Amino acid sequence: LDAFVAALQGQTQGDVPLYEHVLVSMARVLGAFALAGITGAPLGIAMGTSRTLRGIVDPLIEFYRPLPPLAYLPLIIIWLGIGEFPKVFLIFLAIFAPMAIAARSGVRSVSTEQIHAAYAMGASKFQVIFHVILKAALPEIFTGMRIGIGVGWTTLVAAEMVAASRGLGFMVLNSAEYLASDAVIMGIIVIGILAFAFDLLIRRIEKALIPWKGKI
Repeated sequence: LDAFVAALQGQTQGDVPLYEHVLVSMARVLGAFALAGITGAPLGIAMGTSRTLRGIVDPLIEFYRPLPPLAYLPLIIIWLGIGEFPKVFLIFLAIFAPMAIAARSGVRSVSTEQIHAAYAMGASKFQVIFHVILKAALPEIFTGMRIGIGVGWTTLVAAEMVAASRGLGFMVLNSAEYLASDAVIMGIIVIGILAFAFDLLIRRIEKALIPWKGKI
């Protein structure tokens, strides 16, 4: 509790108040999450509908997906430098894979009977993709989003190892150097609370957009 009060008042290493660390980390994770959503989900849908694209892209994703972020962090530093973008990009890579794979899996789970029925009723390819395939894949896509946002928060500490001066990951690492275990525990708890809150938010959005999930 004392560490939490001190952090709120900015009485930590670097004299940065807790809310600044929270806002900076949220901006990095949410920026990476939005970028992964814009690119990963559409690519996953395209992979699910195109055997050629799946054969090209899927092995690349499956190759780097199991790699820990710290393994390719040095390459990102060498290629992109130590600015703000490399931090977001590292988190983006961690979120992108589960989102793309979940979208691909969702598309592949759509029954051919549904697709053939839509074509038989005169639907165009775009209408089949948007009204049949995408809607059927939404539960899997949201599962990928939930996994992705969790992975993003776990990658935050690694991302903020790169010349950061603010952020929850930086605060945890900096406090660990000074053996301030109370501040480290507080940082871990705050990261866990934020990750849980975003997971709940995604679940609420999923329930609003997919009210039929689990009922059919």
